[in-house]
Amino acid sequence: MDHREPHITVQDLTMAYGDFVLMRDLDFIVNRGDIFIIMGGSGCGKSTLLRAMVGLKSPAQGRVLYQETSFWDTSPRERSRIMRNTGILYQSGALWSSMTLAENVSLPLEEYTDLNPEQIREVVSLKLALVGLAGFEDFYPSEISGGMRKRAALARAMALDPEILFFDEPSAGLDPISAHRLDELILEIRDSLGATVVMVTHELASIFAIGNNSVFLDADTRTMTAVGDPKKLRDESSDPKVRAFLRRGEEG
Repeated sequence: MDHREPHITVQDLTMAYGDFVLMRDLDFIVNRGDIFIIMGGSGCGKSTLLRAMVGLKSPAQGRVLYQETSFWDTSPRERSRIMRNTGILYQSGALWSSMTLAENVSLPLEEYTDLNPEQIREVVSLKLALVGLAGFEDFYPSEISGGMRKRAALARAMALDPEILFFDEPSAGLDPISAHRLDELILEIRDSLGATVVMVTHELASIFAIGNNSVFLDADTRTMTAVGDPKKLRDESSDPKVRAFLRRGEEG
């Protein structure tokens, strides 16, 4: 697998709410196989950028290219095709509380495939087993821990074997041990599916444990101020805000 092959290209992107410009002049490439981190301080537009990349909010200007296809300039049918090759894990997990884990994971399979109920059950059991939830098919979200709910949401996100997985603060609300296990699981899923991962997070442990590429959004200048391997940015960036963000908690 060529890790330098562009999978998503963001070109000259401006995000705005009415006349208020949140971020402008965003230009970066997510390569195939990357675990790409969108990072920056609170209120800088990380989740808004993620929504522009997954088709939930149109940008004020610029393009999001999936390989050669400009997402916001193509037909609704083509946008739907692109989205079928992605999976999303929201910050809250967004599981349906009235449905069992199996019913939650089966939703995209029922919507987008021609599999019969028996085949869907087999796929659901496999996906739950992959995230360490074998035997929990009939549990409801309220009956399991927060970390298990995040893993169940990950099983649903990868139900259709997507090429790209998007995560919005996946470790939010988890204790350090559960967060570390989720990071390890994300690495395993990336490697087993051959997927590209785009992740919004401010958690340094996750950024350095699994991220190999990143963009830093600066709320003051309202643009990106760094791009690249977060470990190299921590050690070599000339931008004091980038260094301060990536060296939080260091003594001296």
